[in-house]
Amino acid sequence: MTFSIWLSLLMICMLGAMSPGPSLAVVAKHSLAGGRLHGVVTSWSHALGVGVYALLTLLGLAVVLKQSPMLFSVITYAGAAYLAYLGVNALRSKGGVAAKLAAGKQVDLKTAARDGLMISLLNPKLALFFLALFSQFVAVGTEVTSRAVIVATPLLVDGLWYTLIAFVLSNPKVLDKLRSKAQLIDRLSGVVLILLAVRVVVMA
Repeated sequence: MTFSIWLSLLMICMLGAMSPGPSLAVVAKHSLAGGRLHGVVTSWSHALGVGVYALLTLLGLAVVLKQSPMLFSVITYAGAAYLAYLGVNALRSKGGVAAKLAAGKQVDLKTAARDGLMISLLNPKLALFFLALFSQFVAVGTEVTSRAVIVATPLLVDGLWYTLIAFVLSNPKVLDKLRSKAQLIDRLSGVVLILLAVRVVVMA
């Protein structure tokens, strides 16, 4: 794989990672409620899921996913249900992010890792993204090293991007500005997640 081809792959992965969606909402939620470590754990768990889809595409399994409407539908609705579950939990939260921080209450790191991983694994659009854009690079990378780069690039880009988001949102200055609007943030994130779930079902 040439450097210019890798740059093209890098740019596509960056655009994909920066697109706002449920992943951003989940990383933001854990960064605000649990702090920097929770945000970073969520970020890299999400990146692991992205790496799984990249590997599946490399192995040609994404094609099987696209050719199996029933399997695709199951993953789509499972993803929508999980988004709705996260949204309802956000709407039902008491006291908002500020109260949780003041009381020293933090979400378990395992929960942060689970949410990050599941929000990517239950997103069939990732499979289509890699199938439509990423898979074009598979043919040019037949050696083991090239294939490793093809899988590692989207994983690292995704992890680094959301780590940046986690660092920004967990900055004390940013948190101070958000504390007074903590309950509103919980409510808005819940509404956004539920709307995203509805959108997934409607477009399925």
